[in-house]
Amino acid sequence: MSNLNLLNTSAATDSAWASAVPSSIRTTAQDAQAKLTAQTGQGAMGQKDFLTLFTTQLKNQDPLDPVKNEAFVAQLAQFSQLEATTNMSQSLGNFVNSMSSSQMLSGANLIGKKVSVADGPAQLTSGQPVQGVISLPDGASGITMNVYDAKGILVSTVTAGPQTAGDMTWAWDGKDQAGNPLPDGIYSFKATAVSQGVEIKPTVSTMASVIGVSQQPDKTVLLQFNGGKTMKLADALRIYG
Repeated sequence: MSNLNLLNTSAATDSAWASAVPSSIRTTAQDAQAKLTAQTGQGAMGQKDFLTLFTTQLKNQDPLDPVKNEAFVAQLAQFSQLEATTNMSQSLGNFVNSMSSSQMLSGANLIGKKVSVADGPAQLTSGQPVQGVISLPDGASGITMNVYDAKGILVSTVTAGPQTAGDMTWAWDGKDQAGNPLPDGIYSFKATAVSQGVEIKPTVSTMASVIGVSQQPDKTVLLQFNGGKTMKLADALRIYG
């Protein structure tokens, strides 16, 4: 009886060993692959099922043309790789689910806090100033910011002089062009600037309070703000207490 020689495995040698199996014989690895493909969860093939198929194959092989030792080792290696890949996939799925739960908890901790929201509306409450940032990568020789109410009506215009490159912080006092206090509500902001002699529309970010957190089917966590605006938790670049 020949000895079973354990050889170093690799993609090339696994392929060579597999080719040594007679075409009339369905390998244990092939049976394992078929069952794992057809079933998922607890019904998927495990080590016990594999060993049952493996010993059955040994008992029923052709004694005049037995499968070579290398082919048996190849089957074991193939099944080990298949099982490792399946376990890795399950582990990654569990990791993604745990990370999603962690992100939901992180998002819930932001409720009531202010987050810088690009092109987002802001809630005017009791005449408290609304603050935000305008992104000016190349600076500007002048800038104008228009304020609109929930109906899209222009209610105020704020102007500023030359600005250096970077983020320009701004604050709106909640008053109209004549200096009269405006009612509480949702307001939006649009800016126009002249940068290097060219008129541009820079991004205006507002410091808006988070009012809720939700999770999409793809596990993306969204922060919710007044006015129907949402943003991904991963896109929150500035958070204020």
